[in-house]
Amino acid sequence: MHTDPWRVMRIQSEFVEGFGSLAELGRAVAVFGSARTPADHPAYRLAEQVGAGLVRAGYTVITGGGPGVMEAANKGATEAGGTSVGLGIELPFEAGLNEYVNVGINFRYFFVRKMMFVKYSEGFVVLPGGVGTLDELFEALTLVQTGKITSFPIVLLGREFWGPLMDWVVGTLVGEGMIAPEDVDLVRLTDDVDECVRWIVQEREERGRSDFIPTS
Repeated sequence: MHTDPWRVMRIQSEFVEGFGSLAELGRAVAVFGSARTPADHPAYRLAEQVGAGLVRAGYTVITGGGPGVMEAANKGATEAGGTSVGLGIELPFEAGLNEYVNVGINFRYFFVRKMMFVKYSEGFVVLPGGVGTLDELFEALTLVQTGKITSFPIVLLGREFWGPLMDWVVGTLVGEGMIAPEDVDLVRLTDDVDECVRWIVQEREERGRSDFIPTS
């Protein structure tokens, strides 16, 4: 009761810091994935490739700033000469931002960090991961499905890993009437980094055309 007002001030300060640090990023895509992925894992290499591919397509790369897949995406972005953002979270088992982050913020509150991902990203690439990655995936999917954010692309990278989940979504969620069949189309699944980046670029171009209003 007596500490809550001060907690509100801490929350407010995190929003202010996030808005101030990220306002000038321009086009950006969030890359999600496991912090536990070792450097010799195929998903690590995929994340490096997608980080570099997004930079070459003109995007800033945003990750959670930690090790594993996040580090790999930041590494790919940095080595491709792009802006590499890390939105870290204070956890007892993570040792701060990885070395490839060149714009970094650490958050105490997950919900503030999540808002920064959503506010400053116009696409989401999701590589293999655990509970946190699933949370980020379904948070983004819920916001797109309900129209709370613009219908940005959500790409699952890794068919072997994500295929069983999508089978369950179609077979159980659609089959039981828990979601509409067209909701499945909000997510795309691929193993191809070039295809992943191409989908994100195409959706941006399509949004640009739909926003265009002729003057005559």
